[in-house]
Order: sequence, then structure tokens, then C-alpha cells
Amino acid sequence: MRQFTVLFLVFAVIWHALVFTLLTLLWGWPTFETWSPLYEQTFADLPLGFWISFVIFGISLLYFLLAKRSVSELDRTVQSALTSLYEGDGLPKRLNGRVSKRLVTGFERTAQLLDTQRKTLTRISEEKAESQAKLIQERVVEERQRLARELHDSVSQQLFGASMLASSMMEIEAQNGAPSRSLEQLERAIHQAQLEMRALLLHLRPAGLHDRTLSEGLDELLQELQQKVQLKLKWHLDSVKLSKASEDHLFRIAQETLSNTLRHAQATEMEVRLMDQPQLIIFRVQDNGVGFDSTKLKPGAYGLGNVYERAVEMGATAKVVSVPNQGTFVEVQVPKRQEEVR
Repeated sequence: MRQFTVLFLVFAVIWHALVFTLLTLLWGWPTFETWSPLYEQTFADLPLGFWISFVIFGISLLYFLLAKRSVSELDRTVQSALTSLYEGDGLPKRLNGRVSKRLVTGFERTAQLLDTQRKTLTRISEEKAESQAKLIQERVVEERQRLARELHDSVSQQLFGASMLASSMMEIEAQNGAPSRSLEQLERAIHQAQLEMRALLLHLRPAGLHDRTLSEGLDELLQELQQKVQLKLKWHLDSVKLSKASEDHLFRIAQETLSNTLRHAQATEMEVRLMDQPQLIIFRVQDNGVGFDSTKLKPGAYGLGNVYERAVEMGATAKVVSVPNQGTFVEVQVPKRQEEVR
């Protein structure tokens, strides 16, 4: 408000100076005789000089009001533009014509700068989140490996020792007569505990393939498993071409399925196949275990929830068929992408 009052007074003074200069040019230097019309001529009983000064003040006041309104509109326009930039909505469409081209150019440059900064901050936030997720995943893998080593070095060895002791006791009692029923139950319990431990160790293995292909990783996993369990294993693995993420998911599905078979199936035979079909990659696991009623199976039951979830994540379909006392059949079908179709 103060600047507008000063502007009003300055404008009034300037106009008075201009009128004084004009009258001086017309009538000469002001004297009582030359400038007598200013106070001799009257309108509504007021001298001409008063009306001239009144008109000058009126024009100054009108200019003052117009300037104040114009500045207020400019202030609202600038405030609206800054709010739009702050909220990320871009510049208002009707900005041109309401402010100067220089101000529009300044707003456009500011908008570009803010957009660049927003993108940079978003990228930094995403990279930070990815870095934290990667770090957490690495720590989880390290912890899984540590637990697997400790279980293998302690509990697995103790179970192996208990199994050897139970077998020795069975042989001694067999020489003296039929082994007791409790000793046979003890041996079966130790054997089941060993299967549970091997399944747990298999589950704790890192899910990543690192530099290996899916076929190489599965072959190594099955060879290791064959050496540790009394289970007739057969497998046939085609060399397949999948994305790294899909290979990791499928390898993890294989771990889950094999672990579930060791824990629950009580199978004596198991067959694993990885087949490369024209439009599909098919992974299949079949055993001759105790099975279960697959019509009552819900995703998440018998530890198969992760199989369904990982299949969905990689755009595949999972199917589980099981018949009590006949075995279980698990199949995952992965559609090939266009570039993977031969």
C-alpha cells in the first residue's frame, strides 16, 4: 500500500510539473499579470487553477487505482503459476498475455528445472530403495548360508551319529534275537529327522544361480541330493533359454518342490524333468509318495504356496495333482517370450 501512495504522489507532482511547464511556454514566466486567468476565471465559484490541480489529482488517483489492480492481478497470476509449479501441474495454459514474455520464459525455465530435479530425486529414491532391498537380500542369503553351515556341522552330524548308533544296536540285537519294536521306531524317527534336516538344508540354499544356467544349477542340486538321501532319483534336463529372473524363480520352485517331497511324500522314487517345447518351458516333478487329496488343496498348503506365488510372478502357471497312496505330480509351464521362441 505504501508504494502505491508514493506512486500516486509522484505521478501528481509530475503532472503538475508538466502543466506548469506548458503554461510557462504559453504565458511566460509566472507573474501576477501573466497568470491572472488561473485565479480570475472561475467555474462553480472556484478558480481555474483549482480545477486544473483537481483534474491532475483525479487522473493521478485513477492511474493509482488502475496500477494497483494490475499489480494485484499480476500477483495472483504469479502466485497461481508458482503454486502449479510447486504441485507439479505445470504452467497454467492462460499464462501468455497476462504476464510479460520475459516472465513466461523465466517460468518455463523454472518448470524445466523443477521437473529435472523431481526426476532426479525420484531416481535417487528408487536407487536407494533398490540398494537397500539388495543389501537386505544379501544379508538374508548370508544368514541362510550361516544357518545351513551350522545345522550341517552340528545337528546333521549328531543325527548321523545317532543313526549309526541305532544301526549298531539293531545289528547287536539281531544277533541275539529279533530287535525290539522301540528300537525300530527309534531308527525310523532318526531317519525321518535326517530327511527333515536335509530338506531344511535344501530350503536354506541360496536361490540364485549366479553364473550357472538353470540346467546346470538343477543338475548340481540333484546330484548333491542323490548323494545324501536314500531315494531313487531320475532326471532329464533340456538346455532352456529364459530371462535371469525367470531362471531364478524356476530354480527356487525346484528347491521348494524337492524340499516338500523330502518332508512329506515318504517317496522312494522321484523324477524331475525340464523340457524345452516350441512355445513353453515345462518343469515337472513326480514322486510315488503317500500323496494327498489334491481336490482339497489350497495355495499355501503343504508348503506349495511359494510355488504358486513364484509362478504368478514369472507369468507361468502351476498345477499340482496328487492321489493318496499313489504320489504327487507338480508341473510349472512357462510361456516363452517372442524373442525366446525359436
